Amino acid sequence: RMLRGGTFGNRSLRWGALSLSAAVAMAAFCDNADARRRHKAQPAESYQPSYSSIVVDINSGEVMQATNADAPRHPASLTKIMTLYLLFERLEQGKIKLQTELPVSAHAAVQAPSKLGLKPGETIRVETAIRAIVTKSANDVAVIVAEALGGDEPSFAKMMTTKARALGMSQTTYRNASGLPDEEQITTARDQALLGRAIQDRYPNYYQYFATRTFDYRGKSIRNHNHLLGTVDGVDGIKTGYIRDSGFN
Repeated sequence: RMLRGGTFGNRSLRWGALSLSAAVAMAAFCDNADARRRHKAQPAESYQPSYSSIVVDINSGEVMQATNADAPRHPASLTKIMTLYLLFERLEQGKIKLQTELPVSAHAAVQAPSKLGLKPGETIRVETAIRAIVTKSANDVAVIVAEALGGDEPSFAKMMTTKARALGMSQTTYRNASGLPDEEQITTARDQALLGRAIQDRYPNYYQYFATRTFDYRGKSIRNHNHLLGTVDGVDGIKTGYIRDSGFN
């Protein structure tokens, strides 16, 4: 997540750190002891080393602190940052619009939770899809976006990896659009910091969606999984994640 001083638009004064942890303002992957304390689900097998983090000055790119920042990690739902990056890119290029309706396939509908529970044959607007991914971390919606942009999810995952390389994320490989378990889907804290800076700098208008605290859908109010929004001054979002294989990001 990005944490910075000043207002959203005050880029000269801002400082930040990309957070991949539910509890700290940095790119961080918690060890299993943390996961065990914070979540009732069974934790992942321990990483070696068990914890990684990085704190980066957004303006200069200077690394202010790093702990095992290049150790391989599973990104879990941090994967959706790249899914949204590619969606924002298409929006910026005018190839898709916020009002565009995206079709729901059978493959998207059967994704494991967290999900909106959409049915095959339904559609969802692009802007609604963005809000659902940012707040609920909806896996079905991530696949809907992947299929709309890439034709199918494996092809979109290749696009994600190609974009990662173009951004300098040399240690990141994507195999799906949601972050659901795949042993070959890996990243590092350093790579995620690169992605966080890139999505903010290149798509500032769409970046603001990450600060969405609640999302109203079909009569229900869905709270953002990032509970630091509105609680800690300066936190403006991006993404958190958890799967068994990753621990808390």
